[in-house]
Order: sequence, then C-alpha cells, then structure tokens
Amino acid sequence: MTRKKYIYLTASVFFLAIVAYFVFGKNNKGEQIIASVKKGNFPIEVTTTGELNAKTADKINGPTALGQLFRIWNVKIQDIIPDGTVVDSGQYVAQLDPSETTNKIKDEELNQEKLETSLTKTRLDTSLELRALRDDLINLKYSLEEKKIILDQSKYEPPATIRQVEMDLEKSERTLDQAEKNYKLRYQKAVASMQEVMTSYNQGQRRVEQMHDVLKQMTIHAPKAGMVIYKRNYDGSKMGVNAMMQTWDNVVAELPDLSEMISKTYINEIDISKVKVGQTVQIGIDAFPEKKFTGKVTEVANIGEQIQNSNAKVYEVKIVIKEFDSILRPAMTTKNKILTNIIENVLFIPIEAIFNSDSVTFVYKKRGSSAGKQQVIVGQSNENEIIIRAGLQADDVVLLVPPDKSDKLTINLLPKETIDKYKEKPSGVKPHKPSGKDSGKGPNPPPVILKK
Repeated sequence: MTRKKYIYLTASVFFLAIVAYFVFGKNNKGEQIIASVKKGNFPIEVTTTGELNAKTADKINGPTALGQLFRIWNVKIQDIIPDGTVVDSGQYVAQLDPSETTNKIKDEELNQEKLETSLTKTRLDTSLELRALRDDLINLKYSLEEKKIILDQSKYEPPATIRQVEMDLEKSERTLDQAEKNYKLRYQKAVASMQEVMTSYNQGQRRVEQMHDVLKQMTIHAPKAGMVIYKRNYDGSKMGVNAMMQTWDNVVAELPDLSEMISKTYINEIDISKVKVGQTVQIGIDAFPEKKFTGKVTEVANIGEQIQNSNAKVYEVKIVIKEFDSILRPAMTTKNKILTNIIENVLFIPIEAIFNSDSVTFVYKKRGSSAGKQQVIVGQSNENEIIIRAGLQADDVVLLVPPDKSDKLTINLLPKETIDKYKEKPSGVKPHKPSGKDSGKGPNPPPVILKK
C-alpha cells in the first residue's frame, strides 16, 4: 500500500509539471506570434470618440423678461427633475430661485404706493386750485355787473364822472376776460399734470402685474411631451440643481427629437484635413457593443477650439446617424470610424510587426523555422494595420514578437536605389523602437505617413 501511494504521488507530481509547462511555459519570450502580409484595398480611417445628441430639440425656457424688468442677469436653478425624465405637456420641470425677484417686486410695489399717493395729492391740489379760480371768476362777474349799474345811474352826472365810470367798467371787462383765459390755461395745465401722474401710475401698475407674471413663470413646465435633457454649459458641464441660468440665454433644459440623432465629436488638428463632409462613418455605442450603425459627416468646423489644460486644438465634427433605434439616448458615448480614403491594391501588415532601430524601419520576417530582420518602407496606416511599400511580398510571414536572441540578428537592408525611389519626407511619428536588446514590444507604434 505504501509503494502504491508513492507511485500515485510521483504520477501526480509529473502530471502537474506537464500542466504547468503548458500553462506557464507558452508565455515565454520565444513564442512566435505571426501574421501574413496581405494584399488588397486598404481603408484609411480616423477613429474618434463622440457623444450622441438629437439633431433637433425643443427648448425649455425660463422667463424672458428677467433682465428687462428686474435687471437680473443670472438666476439659480433651485430645483429640476432628474436628467432623462419623460414628461407630458404642461408637467412640472424646474423651479428658479424667486428670492431676488420677490424682493424687487416688493420694491416696485412700494414705489407704486408712492405714485398712488402722488396721484391723490395732485387730484386734490388741482381741485382746490380750479375751485379758487372759479370763485374769482364769479366775483369778477358780480363786480362787472356793479359797474354797469353805476354807469346807468350816472347818466345825469357831469361828463367827467360819466367817463370815469366808463373807464372802470372797461377795466372790469378786461379783468374778467383775462381771468377767463387764465382759467382755461390753468385747467389745461391741471389736466396735463393729472395725465402725467396717471400715466406714471398706470405704467407702474402694469410693471407690477408683469413682474407677478414673470414670478409665476419661474416655475417652469414642459411645452410638450418628451424626454428632459439638461442643457450643457460651454465647458461641457450640465445645468442641474444650483446651476446658474443666464437671462440672455434662458434655456434650462431641452426636449430632443430622438427620431434623428447625431454624434458630435472633436478631431485633432493633425487629422482634420482628412475629414470632409459626406464621408462614411461606422458608429459603435459603448453601452451596447453589439449594436453597429452607419453615418455620414454633415458638418466640419472651420475654426479650432482649445482643449482645457492643453495646447492642442480640436475641430468639432457632426455625424448624422442613418438608422433609428429606440435604445439611442442623448449623451451616450460613441466610437466613430470615419472612412477618409481607400488605397487600392497595396500590401499591409499589423502595426505591431513594425520595429525601428537607428532610423531603420524593419520587421522580423519568417524564413523557414527561423526569422531575420528585414528593412521595409512603410506608408499610411489605420488603427490596426500599416502599408508596406517595399521590403515584403504578398503572403510573406512576419513576427509580431521579437524572436529569441533578436539582438544578434543583422538587418537585411534594401538596395540604395529602392530606398531612393521611395525616399520622401515622412509626415508622421516614427514607429516604436523595442526597449532593451530588440526584445519585447512597446505600445502600438504610431504610423509613418507616406504617400502611395
């Protein structure tokens, strides 16, 4: 029994050793990962990350008269329903902070009370003044009648006395005439004063009523049914609770039309020259990797924007999505592959197979059971592959990982006439150089961009 136990134990150790060899031994440096040189049409793509937005959207606005009536240029969003909430027409959406508005209404109502007092005072003063003028006119008429009676009684008096009475009568007539004219002028002035005060009072009353209407509008309701999406600020942040709404741009939220969506993305200044209106785009949704859509570039900005905390500039590009799907929602992240060009009938290999040493670009070309370094001249690249202009042929096999003792291999250089034929100024970043002694791989090399 003891002997059998030792046999079983030895067999188990041997089996575990074999398993460990296959599990852990295959990840050694000498493992060969290969790829064949392909020939065919080579797509040039610009890959960017974007964000879904509705092509059109109805605005949910706050009060429009806050600046004109109240001289309020910023107002805080005190409360707003969650982003993405589906609402019916007329349903509550948000509440703006009414405190500053309420204080200004109180000030205006106090001013209106002063205007009302001024109106009452003007009305009383005018009544008293005109009443006094009418009394004076009555007294002057009585005085004129007295002068006429005196004249009648003086017909037997001497001529000088008669003349004196006639002169007194004429003076009374002129005084009455002037008083009547003055009364008319005073009356017109009183009417104008009353109209002026009444106009100010009416204007103040209308202003108070308008202010109360604006105060009601600070409770915001949906103009139609739809999904409420928060408005974004210029820095990309969303306007939620405690955000500030500017009265000259009084949009609080939006109701997007989800039947037609666009992906808004930004292209760096290096690639923007490749992107044109009308180009085809393949679109993926990060939230639903299995979903694929097609699109078309509809807008390319002419002026770049500065990225925060960076010297890089980017250009806004809008891509309309051709298909409709109910799962698409604003603010979803998209991966956009913009097809900028197709180069026909060229050789290409994975970018990982390109290495660099002392300004010489090379690959590890498989030769039977071994491999050697072969100089190549590269062209344009896409996200995964790069064009080989010289140095390889179709169906050649290259290694993606340097072989054992790769530092001892010499590079098989191309003839000088071949190099001179393709010698052009590169317009990109050089491919990566392996660290150490040509062993291991660094990150995916940026392509060297050369014309076909």
